[in-house]
Amino acid sequence: MKGYSGEQLRNIIMLGHGGAGKTTVVEAALAASGAVNRMGKVEDGNTVSDYEKMEKEKGYSIQTSIVPVEWNKCKINFLDTPGFFDFAGEVSGAIRAAEAAVIVVDASAGVQVGTEKAWNVCKKSGTPRLFLINKTDKENVNVDDVIAQLKSKFGTSVTTLDDEEALTEAIAETDEELMEKYFSGEAFTDEEFTKGLSGGIASGDITIVLQSSALNQEGVKEFLDALLKYVPAPTEHKAYDAEDARGEKIEVVCDAAGPVAALVFKTFETRSGKVSLMKLIRGKVAKGLELVNATTEKNEKLGSISYMRGQNFEEAGDIAAGDIFAATKLAVTKTGDTLCDKAAFVKFPAIDFPPPSLYMAVAAKAKGEDEKVGTGLARLREEDPSFVVERNIETSQTLLGGQGEIQIGIITAKLKDRFGVDVDLLDPKVPYRETIKGTADVQGKHKKQSGGAGQYGDVHIRFSPSTEEFEFGEELFGGSVPKQYVPAVEKGLRESIQKGPLSGSKVVNIKATLYDGSYHDVDSNEMAFKIAASLAFKKGMEEARPVLLEPIMHVEILVPDEYQGDIMGDMSKRRGRILGSEPQGGGSTKLIAEAPQAELFKYAINLRSMSQARGSFTMTFERYDEVPANIAQKVIEDYKASQEKE
Repeated sequence: MKGYSGEQLRNIIMLGHGGAGKTTVVEAALAASGAVNRMGKVEDGNTVSDYEKMEKEKGYSIQTSIVPVEWNKCKINFLDTPGFFDFAGEVSGAIRAAEAAVIVVDASAGVQVGTEKAWNVCKKSGTPRLFLINKTDKENVNVDDVIAQLKSKFGTSVTTLDDEEALTEAIAETDEELMEKYFSGEAFTDEEFTKGLSGGIASGDITIVLQSSALNQEGVKEFLDALLKYVPAPTEHKAYDAEDARGEKIEVVCDAAGPVAALVFKTFETRSGKVSLMKLIRGKVAKGLELVNATTEKNEKLGSISYMRGQNFEEAGDIAAGDIFAATKLAVTKTGDTLCDKAAFVKFPAIDFPPPSLYMAVAAKAKGEDEKVGTGLARLREEDPSFVVERNIETSQTLLGGQGEIQIGIITAKLKDRFGVDVDLLDPKVPYRETIKGTADVQGKHKKQSGGAGQYGDVHIRFSPSTEEFEFGEELFGGSVPKQYVPAVEKGLRESIQKGPLSGSKVVNIKATLYDGSYHDVDSNEMAFKIAASLAFKKGMEEARPVLLEPIMHVEILVPDEYQGDIMGDMSKRRGRILGSEPQGGGSTKLIAEAPQAELFKYAINLRSMSQARGSFTMTFERYDEVPANIAQKVIEDYKASQEKE
């Protein structure tokens, strides 16, 4: 594949609801250009985009594929993204490499949740977009109805190329001179029309609607022509925000003449090693070029550079600004990193991935394979930073956080396929805490005599609630406990609070005051007083009215207004409470709530079901509150049962 200048390139992200036909549209474009002799089909597992083993098995995309199509002496780089919402992280990376988006709409389904999400992603990122109504050949399809839906949902910017009056008015609004000409009744020249339409699309003021039946290759050539004619080239993209070596804000213009600056928007593993996909924003690159990773501040050498088409690599010569390319076996480079000229440091903002909404505990099925699980997850996370891995020390669980069950399922399937390790997915344990509501005055005495040197430690300790996590004090008099043993008493208590009597959870907000005791000149030692302190703690917890605490989360839920009542009702069933609501415009509301973490582990699944996948939420830790007695009793009983088994 030959090299192209920035003016000859178009980088297009394909968005839309799952099953709308994004991959089929790209396949039809390849066929129209002559790049393939015969169109593949998603259901047959033989498309250029969906080449991964799991994509073929499941019949849907799970990662972004780069598919360049050469058309009329230009090249269109299609970034074919998954339609399932669990893979939103793929969209977050790919949209940073695109100058425009095509939102594919299934003509038989009309506006779907994925259509709305795609629009919102473009709006948030400022990405120009156009609609492609696909599958127009289906029975009982009314394209005019779908266009009416798009206009109703997304506003007056939506128009078709054959709606001359609406299109002319929209173009007039993009330029003062054109507005004057419009009001004077003069017709636009072809050049003015094209320039005005392109400018309107680039600014987001105009969203044109095209049509196709990709499976029958109808409307595909017209679609490709429209992309070249109306969609902005990389060199027409607004300046990119970045930072220089001092951390000061700068702007970078897409220009082949400048020093090299590239953004790595995706990495993945092949049998030959790691592949880094990059958008070259400035300069030119060639094989062997030495650059610096602005994120890690370490040097990287481009040992091999290629164009990708699906899973196939084609070696590249010089690559100019605006193009997308692949580099293999980079040592210190990950998704979101910037590579640049050593003499012209520049760093682009990191990719903003959505926070995880669903957490599951992951554990190796076979003993002794925990390290393999950890290594595998770390490697997979280099490819897909949209999921997180956290180790909860209190519950001794490894937590896997992602966008939903499908994504987490794919991750665990990859663990088995690539790293040969089977795992179980479990519900996360709640990191309960314990505290006391009363006071206790107890003695802890450890005495052991078995011939020879014995052990003797005796302490009197008062326990009471505290505002601090743990508070230790001593009020000794008369040398009842020698000073050298006091640190051992404190150490024994600090170790004891790590495991409370109710649920084996950490004890917090407790004060221990050592005020008396006794010792033996020969048999007393630090260990004896440490054990005595632990005995006192156990007795003191029993007498000081211990209670169980649970984490309370601050939850912010964004939902369309029509689901607000259902969401509020469901939150009360989760022992939660609504603190307030904030209208967000566009028919949606942000609900602010608090609820116990124990009731929220599967909330992502439930919210998706309740809101037809239109709702989203974020969750952060707020505080610990006492667990209601009936629920606490069940937790305590379960803990005791587990201890008896051990």
